[in-house]
Amino acid sequence: MSYKKRGVQPISDIANGLMDPMLARRAGISTALLGSWDEIAGAEFADCTRPERIVWPRRGEPGQEDGYRPGQLVIACEGARALFLTHAQDELIDRINSFFGYPAIRQVRIVQKPVSQTHRLRRTMCPLPKAEARRLETMMEGIESDALRAAITRLGNAVLQPGQRSRTK
Repeated sequence: MSYKKRGVQPISDIANGLMDPMLARRAGISTALLGSWDEIAGAEFADCTRPERIVWPRRGEPGQEDGYRPGQLVIACEGARALFLTHAQDELIDRINSFFGYPAIRQVRIVQKPVSQTHRLRRTMCPLPKAEARRLETMMEGIESDALRAAITRLGNAVLQPGQRSRTK
């Protein structure tokens, strides 16, 4: 009797595989959207908003003849910040659609309610060893955009953390 040797798989991949179908069925969203929400919403709204669900148009509704219509994203927002989010919703829709890579959202509906901070817990990262920090810096030479540089720095810090296994080895 032979057993297939399984490779090591991150627990987050397993959990996302289990959660995504349930989230898609219940709320029409994925763990990828939830996990990237802080970057999509930006610093101004990341701490006071949370995507709740996407309401997709039903089949057979008027205007549905061509097959696809974008959905409506319901966002929970705390208190008076909802007014500011209302004014910034066109930019937020553009960011969300850029995240999906197609026009997935046509409208945002804002619901005022407390936003739980429990999902905001992030893994604290240790400073990179000097050699790894220098390596990351040399990789980013020539990148002029400050926003892109900051995003790559965050990604590089997460990937190059001590104890992280490289998938390319």
